[in-house]
Amino acid sequence: MRVVLDKGEVDILIPCEGTYPYVRGGVSSWIAQLITGLPEYSFGIVFLGSRQKDYSAKPLFEFPDNLLFMVELFMFDDDEKEPIRARDGDIEDFKKIEELYHWFKEKKEQDSFPKELKKIDFYRDRVDEATFLYSRESWYFISNKNQENCPEISFLDYFWSVRSIHIPIWKVVKLANFVLDKGKIIHSPSTGYSGFLSALIANDTGKPFILTEHGIYTKERKIDLISSSFNLYKKLDLFRESAEDNYIQKMWVNFFEGIGKMTYSKANPILSLFSVAKETQIAYGAKAELCRVIPNGVDIKRLGATLKNRPTGVPKVITLIGRVVSIKDIKTFIRAIRVTANVIPDVEAWVVGPDDEEIAYAEECRDLIDILDVKDNIKFLGFQNIADILPKSGLQTLTSISEGMPLVILEGFAAGVPCVSTDVGSCKELIYGGEQEGDRELGKAGVICQIANVEQLSSAYIELLTNEDRWYKAQKVALERVNRFYTQDIFIDNYREVYKDIFKKIGE
Repeated sequence: MRVVLDKGEVDILIPCEGTYPYVRGGVSSWIAQLITGLPEYSFGIVFLGSRQKDYSAKPLFEFPDNLLFMVELFMFDDDEKEPIRARDGDIEDFKKIEELYHWFKEKKEQDSFPKELKKIDFYRDRVDEATFLYSRESWYFISNKNQENCPEISFLDYFWSVRSIHIPIWKVVKLANFVLDKGKIIHSPSTGYSGFLSALIANDTGKPFILTEHGIYTKERKIDLISSSFNLYKKLDLFRESAEDNYIQKMWVNFFEGIGKMTYSKANPILSLFSVAKETQIAYGAKAELCRVIPNGVDIKRLGATLKNRPTGVPKVITLIGRVVSIKDIKTFIRAIRVTANVIPDVEAWVVGPDDEEIAYAEECRDLIDILDVKDNIKFLGFQNIADILPKSGLQTLTSISEGMPLVILEGFAAGVPCVSTDVGSCKELIYGGEQEGDRELGKAGVICQIANVEQLSSAYIELLTNEDRWYKAQKVALERVNRFYTQDIFIDNYREVYKDIFKKIGE
């Protein structure tokens, strides 16, 4: 744990997992937008990362004047532990751990979550990290569960998996204890570890806790685990055999579903970016009466100014703005470009984003480009200023297997670029229209395709790049939709009202 910045007390504390200020785009951009857009409030950041080496060595955002505090914790870095020594542990305390174990496994309701385990002092004073790591009761607990539930799995693999899943809890608890007095409001952009930390603080202090989910954290972790293209956070080499794969994956899923429910049980309000996400939150255990939608918004003035830089006609350029990682399914984009290039030989495909997060996957993408002989068509441009890229683009695309509410689609719309996307997150609402009055009547700002469907993607690329009438209609819809429903001013005003209401309730 390291304090990066401390200039005094803050109004709003934002615990964020693996995002701002060490990762660009997505949630990081949303946090930066929120802080700079509300200068009347002071903010603090609690950064929770996997390992320090997984992130930029320096912040990728300039800190605004109203960001007064930041502390960081890397949950899976090795740190100094207490000397190993035998200890007994308390049977009664491990009965509470047993209750928690069954609660996770049986997916019980929020209200049945063991009350003692919602409090910081349980992890600090009763079953602390050393007790979990070294006590006889902990050993008995883990070995008994191995024999009861998965005796076919190697005990060593099971043992280290359980420890790997749970060790971050004690690190997060220490961090929560450190920041208890920071912030009058806690505002987390996800469940997961940052939601768990927020719920602990809210339970101990009674501070208001706002949750805004961008994607659905538990759902995304399931995708990470099941796809196994990269293991959770790239940090653990756990999965070796199919039986082990299935059971340990289930352990991780139960864990994240459990801390997700704990987060939902304490947050109020529970916000999402689009209607499908709201319904998913409710399905995962959030109370419907606490849930509502606040969409993202973009700076239409800055991006709209780029329209004057667009060339005449439709550029034969398809741009994918995103990280080169498996969840973005760049390989499907490459295959779709191969088909598109058979019809439009001079088509260009630009991948705009960092490629150093999943190095092996990025290499596989480059190998596929060579195999399919599209190296003259596809360019990996790395991080770029989108204000320079979008005016040169004929289409924007997302081929992801999971998204929340992609800011890049709205940014493209503001710059007059239609979008072809897979049917994930809010993409259909953005491209075909959502539930806001008059939105769907505007028409289509591009095309929605099935996940991993090369034929649908390439057909949409070809149609829009070769049919100028269709392209200009899509551009008109894109511009009207973003200007009417998704401006930065609307977004900031919505959160200003959320904060104002809560501060009024607590007498600030």
